[in-house]
Amino acid sequence: MSNIPFAATTPISVARVGLKARDADALAGFYRDVVGLQELSRDGETITLGAGSRALLDIEADKAAKPDDPRSAGLFHTAFLLPSRADLGRWIKHAIDRRIPVDGASDHLVSEALYLTDPEGNGIEIYRDRPHDSWKWNGSQVAMATDQLDIPSIVAEVSAGDAGWRGMPENSIVGHVHLRVGDPAAAADWWKTQFGFDTVAKYGNSAVFLSSGGYHHHIGANSWQSPGAGKRDLSRTGLAWVEMRSADAKAASSYEDPWGTVIRALPGQPG
Repeated sequence: MSNIPFAATTPISVARVGLKARDADALAGFYRDVVGLQELSRDGETITLGAGSRALLDIEADKAAKPDDPRSAGLFHTAFLLPSRADLGRWIKHAIDRRIPVDGASDHLVSEALYLTDPEGNGIEIYRDRPHDSWKWNGSQVAMATDQLDIPSIVAEVSAGDAGWRGMPENSIVGHVHLRVGDPAAAADWWKTQFGFDTVAKYGNSAVFLSSGGYHHHIGANSWQSPGAGKRDLSRTGLAWVEMRSADAKAASSYEDPWGTVIRALPGQPG
């Protein structure tokens, strides 16, 4: 069994994400067949998926919901973090074999990532982290980039005769969530005030990356598509909530960021 990724060992980390969907069954099928999550339970109109026994994604059915507006505040992507580079290689071979459309692939120095979009327009990242002691820091700022991904090198991590992709392995987690916001500086202030998050990287005035415990980011916030966006229209599909696990929390609590995105906090120890 692989070790739990560093992202989940910090005082606060992402636990799971909730999505609102017009066709919850079809969307759950996508996350099973393409992303590799397993269905863990159904409760009324909600389907819970995860890796091993760890719940990572809730899909809530709302057939009357309007489609998400990518120019509004909401979800940019949910980032599923695999425990090893070989796991990412297995997923890439799965994507090639299944001819799964991929929107992009990047080497971010701290991580290696591929991007895709689900049938209802929600962004997805599937990635692996380089060892955190290899990341380069300039004071409080971590070095990240968007370089070409060396796909053959990653695929070569999968040994001959390997059983191949069998879904997300145990200890896969939601490593981070990237949000669309109206003002990244206001997002950074909010996460600092409510969760004590540090700003560890900035892309000009249009994106910030925020974390707990020296991770490269648990939360990203950008205004690339949504500059000046106001409060979210909660009648639309897309992000329903983000759930954080906090070692400092004494009880479950719920917050709303400046754009009306629900952020839950649950008490729990790292790991």
